[in-house]
Amino acid sequence: MTLSKDDIRASVASGTITEAQAASILAQSDARRGVRENLEGLDEPFELFKGFNEIFIVVGLGILFSGWFGVTGLASLMGGQNSSSGTLFAVTAMGIIALLARYFTLKRRMVAPSIALSLMFATSAMQFGFGVGNILSTQTPIVWATASCAVALWMLLFWGIFRVPFALLLVALSVFATTFCLTLVGGASLSDARQMFVLSGTGPFSLLTIALGLIGLGIALHFDMSDPHRVTRRAQNGFWMHIVAAPAIVNTIAITLFQSDSPGALLVLALFLVGMSLFAVIIDRRSFLVAGIGYIVALAFTLVEGNVFFVIILLGAGLVFLGAKWESIRCTLMSALPNFPGKTRLPPYAKDLS
Repeated sequence: MTLSKDDIRASVASGTITEAQAASILAQSDARRGVRENLEGLDEPFELFKGFNEIFIVVGLGILFSGWFGVTGLASLMGGQNSSSGTLFAVTAMGIIALLARYFTLKRRMVAPSIALSLMFATSAMQFGFGVGNILSTQTPIVWATASCAVALWMLLFWGIFRVPFALLLVALSVFATTFCLTLVGGASLSDARQMFVLSGTGPFSLLTIALGLIGLGIALHFDMSDPHRVTRRAQNGFWMHIVAAPAIVNTIAITLFQSDSPGALLVLALFLVGMSLFAVIIDRRSFLVAGIGYIVALAFTLVEGNVFFVIILLGAGLVFLGAKWESIRCTLMSALPNFPGKTRLPPYAKDLS
């Protein structure tokens, strides 16, 4: 009798073993069996819902929250009216959502309802932050900084209790928002939104974006390397952090090069995309590459004048090729690379894949 990865996942879900124990068991098992020599290829786990019943529950939760939103007048409260009432309503909502998460997340282990509850909790946390911000100050940057900081702190607590991977994405986004709002409080100018993220522009926004993106990438890699076989929520945490980190890293570089609008700048952008693709293959994260490329396509439509469809066709063709040959490309690349720190903690790669 042998245990499969599904058995290990079920054991983690039931609380029989911890995520760290599951990752250690699989790592030891695969090392004994020589998994790198006999692996059939790995995919990147991704799950938004387990069945239509989860969608059914999400619809109900959405209607319920919409009713609460209307009855309590949260739309007007976010504008600064009755800030004390707004904070009270927000705390009440977060308490109810926490009780629902205790059932749907901790007991039922449902994916889609957990994501929906995370979004609702973040919305209520923002309302709480607006209420506190309006009490403390009438200056818009301070109010927004307080609201985004409240979301970051409350969502970090939510993630710490319920361990919903999607909640980390909301934490990361709110940290970004808090940082930028604090720069506005410090006197940074937003006279031209497009110039915010150009390296030659004024203000700290461009460098902050890259720095926060790299920090997010480091956190994502930490989660990935603690679960290279991707059987626990650690890998799912890494997935959502990659979704945030990639556009943040790409943002400043792509906008700067698009603004230059020269053949040399486009060549540099192409080389940057090649390097980004190789990095994504090495860490075995399609999500990192898709998020980054998708953001570049959006920027191309927004910033580049003229016909950009040829460039988009090339990007699409490249993604299709990588998707079809991902495992074999990764095998060749990883086999050719010398040993480097963390290589053995990355997802295993197969040899002799056709």
